[in-house]
Amino acid sequence: MVRLRNPRRLVRAVGAFLVLLLAFVALWEGYKVLGKATDGMVPFTNARLPVSPHDVAMPHVWEIVQSLFIPAQRGSDQILLTGLAQAALFTLREAITGFLIGSTVGFGLALLFELSRPIERGLMPFVIASQTVPLLAIAPMVVIWGGRIGWPTWASVSMIAAYLSFFPVTINTVRGLRSSAATAVELMRSYAATRAETLLKLQIPASLPYVFSALKVAATASVIGALIGELPASLSEGLGRSLLTFSYYFQSGSERLFATLVIAATLGLITVGMVSLLERLVVPSARRLES
Repeated sequence: MVRLRNPRRLVRAVGAFLVLLLAFVALWEGYKVLGKATDGMVPFTNARLPVSPHDVAMPHVWEIVQSLFIPAQRGSDQILLTGLAQAALFTLREAITGFLIGSTVGFGLALLFELSRPIERGLMPFVIASQTVPLLAIAPMVVIWGGRIGWPTWASVSMIAAYLSFFPVTINTVRGLRSSAATAVELMRSYAATRAETLLKLQIPASLPYVFSALKVAATASVIGALIGELPASLSEGLGRSLLTFSYYFQSGSERLFATLVIAATLGLITVGMVSLLERLVVPSARRLES
């Protein structure tokens, strides 16, 4: 059972989030008021505002919230929130699968790099270069290759999520494995500990705060990868498909697209929250890398 050692800190964190959320809403609505008052111009200049304050481009916040509780299609009894929740669960399955695969690969690569510096020098440039390739170029290829070998389409999307997840885990785990004090390493050697024993009893436990810091980044990256991967996958489910569908009807109902973005952001918060909960179970509070 997870115990809250400092409930005041949790209250402050929740309070700060709510204050920032209210500030964002105030800025959003204030921007619209300013834009309509100046007819879309920057005050006292001849320059136009970067985003049109028109209700199509920037619907009111209450319109976005209201759209969640009305049917997305005519003649349907299902409200938009229900449909988006079902799509979010589908995307969450893809994201978690990709997250687990990518994190496992990233952790394994980090162990390999720690055990062999020549392998690290040979492979690390490719690991870094892999993150410079545009994901929109990779996603269609992964979906096509997956279809040719008989993978389910959602599994191909998970591989795209894994592609984004492995990199932060690899880099941060390598850093964590090398964070042990030199005196502790020397002490293990004085006890005639093997390389494997030093890894298991010293370096891996010492790396956990760094690993979980990377896992939080990988969790959000997996959601992004799943959303992007769904676009060329021709899936009828998932938040990516919902984003694509509502973007087609932006002029007639932009609030539904913004509502979908809110649900996608919430999905990212949920995945990070799951990792944070696991961190509280595994890593002592004194050793966590607090952001």
